[in-house]
Amino acid sequence: MMAEEIGRGAEAVITRDGDRVTKWRRPKGYRVAALDERIRRDRTVMESRLISEARRCGVPTPIIFDVDNFSLTMEHIDGVKLKDVIDLELSERAGGLAGRLHSCGIVHGDLTTSNMILRGEKIYFIDFGLAFYDNGLEAQGVDVHVFFQTVRSTHDRPEELVSAFCRGYARAYPRAGEVLKRVEEIEARGRYL
Repeated sequence: MMAEEIGRGAEAVITRDGDRVTKWRRPKGYRVAALDERIRRDRTVMESRLISEARRCGVPTPIIFDVDNFSLTMEHIDGVKLKDVIDLELSERAGGLAGRLHSCGIVHGDLTTSNMILRGEKIYFIDFGLAFYDNGLEAQGVDVHVFFQTVRSTHDRPEELVSAFCRGYARAYPRAGEVLKRVEEIEARGRYL
């Protein structure tokens, strides 16, 4: 079976071959070649580390099979995007997983319902291409704010989903109150821009 392209973003092409997915970071012609190679290699290695670390922290993620210079081969999570099935219970569970992630000092960087897949009873977090380590309130607050923005712009009953997320987040993360207060500050700043 030949690998089929299943996604293309600003940085990478994603292909599927059976039960495996490969994310290959494309070269950027506008960068000096040596710099481009270093950036692509470093981002690939960092993404694999963050995925593995998130998994160790109790957040379901794809299993990494191989890391090459510019590509990451991992388990294909066959399920439905959370954006297509989200309800209050799933939003609360997503909040709990985000809390676990933040407890480990990992910021997802693109915490949206499109980057969460429901397979069976488990919610998997995918696409750690923008993830990084940070224990700071600002970075974690922005992560949660992105989730709230996504829910508010694409789902019915957004405030109920936000409240459910907050319940799960607060149960899983001791600093949740501080982060959620920072989210309010971030939202207030956005209103005055």
